[in-house]
Amino acid sequence: MAEFIKIYEENPNPKEIKRVVKILREGGVIIYPSDTVYALGCDIKNNRAMERVAQLRGVKLEKANFSFVCENLSNLSDYVKQIDTPTFKLLKRNLPGPYTFILPGNNNLPTVFKKKKEVGIRVPDNAITLAIVRELGNPIISTSIKDEDEVIEYTTDPELIHEKWDNLVNLVIDGGYGGNIASTVVDLTGLEPEIIREGKGSLEL
Repeated sequence: MAEFIKIYEENPNPKEIKRVVKILREGGVIIYPSDTVYALGCDIKNNRAMERVAQLRGVKLEKANFSFVCENLSNLSDYVKQIDTPTFKLLKRNLPGPYTFILPGNNNLPTVFKKKKEVGIRVPDNAITLAIVRELGNPIISTSIKDEDEVIEYTTDPELIHEKWDNLVNLVIDGGYGGNIASTVVDLTGLEPEIIREGKGSLEL
């Protein structure tokens, strides 16, 4: 049975955030709000939890395109190769925001992702998410629970999400109604930024 915790974005309760982080550190899988859609997440340092997320999404972990949700750009160099100034400025202009930026990964990627040459980085404009990552001290991996084919009510209503995922995850955070438009995905590994998926937000180039 998944716990169901109400956290207010305007003022996330530190006690509740600590509770979420304890579950993450123990290898739990959570569903949490972001600045786009509700998402599945776990601690990037816990392989078993990442396997569970991959299983829930029906993909092999080493092939999964999970995003790394960071608090800000300061720990970018932990997982991303050195980037040039124009790229860094583009990230600064648009983050926090509803974007997933694909960047060249470095050798510090978790073992399961070692074969990957790139990584998707998210810094969502959502106080709950950022408070969780800050308290945890490292990124969480993330994948949206949105059904790609159609907009369904359960993807936006936390109570319905809890009902649907109750036996599959450890915790569902009720952070209010979610959106139903996923993040805009931007590939920054080439010479020019390339928008791979149009989603929420209008990118400032």
